[in-house]
Amino acid sequence: MHLQRIITALIAIPILYIYVTKLPAQYFLILLSVVSVLAQIEFYRMYRTKPIFSILGLICGLAILLHPLLIPQVNNLPNSPFPSSLYLYICIIFIMSISTLRLFVLKNPTDALRDISAPVIGVLYIPTLLLLQWFLRLEGLHWILFLYASVWISDTFAYYIGKNFGKKKLYITVSPNKTVEGAIASVLGGGLSGILMNIFFFKDVNIYTLFLFGLIIGGVSIIGDLVESMFKRDSNIKDSGSLIPGHGGFLDRIDSALFAGGILYILVILH
Repeated sequence: MHLQRIITALIAIPILYIYVTKLPAQYFLILLSVVSVLAQIEFYRMYRTKPIFSILGLICGLAILLHPLLIPQVNNLPNSPFPSSLYLYICIIFIMSISTLRLFVLKNPTDALRDISAPVIGVLYIPTLLLLQWFLRLEGLHWILFLYASVWISDTFAYYIGKNFGKKKLYITVSPNKTVEGAIASVLGGGLSGILMNIFFFKDVNIYTLFLFGLIIGGVSIIGDLVESMFKRDSNIKDSGSLIPGHGGFLDRIDSALFAGGILYILVILH
């Protein structure tokens, strides 16, 4: 497992770096859409969501992520704290559609809320948060590099420090292997990534700002990881999938970045 993690990282990181930095910005949105579909499928399998509701959730997720590509005007909203009002309309139509579908397709009202809630949470949790990474990309490619460098360094610090030096359990009922020492290492790793990014990429951004952003991302990454662990614990599974050798599923790989990307977008807009 340890060797698989290293080999996968050594292959995937350079490929993703070239893909994100060398191709036009729209290709990053397409990548987010593919990852979103795969992660949503894993999420719906975790909760044994009925196929008809899973399909509707996937269609809604794609509509959320691809609407900036199909309607480019939403990419340039002046002084807008939230990227797109069209997103809200898509969500309203989705909630009305899935509720109506549940009403008429499954005429027994038993478990109606359970049938509807997993697809809705899947849309709010995965494509919605990934959409913010697209708008973060529009703020500058360097912010995407900062996001994933910070998350990767934070996760690496948390994993190896926690594994080798962790003593005090962080949240045993949700994730028995995570430790307080690992969480502290995640925060410090995020701070270190801020310093490194200032040296190599962010000459025009204050190093103290990036250090603070990195610390926040390090902390938020732990929360994002715990949230997905909560869902997996609730579903009685260890990994969301097995498509990535040594790393589990796609949702397992993006759980930290989902939360960290949303928070970083807010920080960038406000700073």
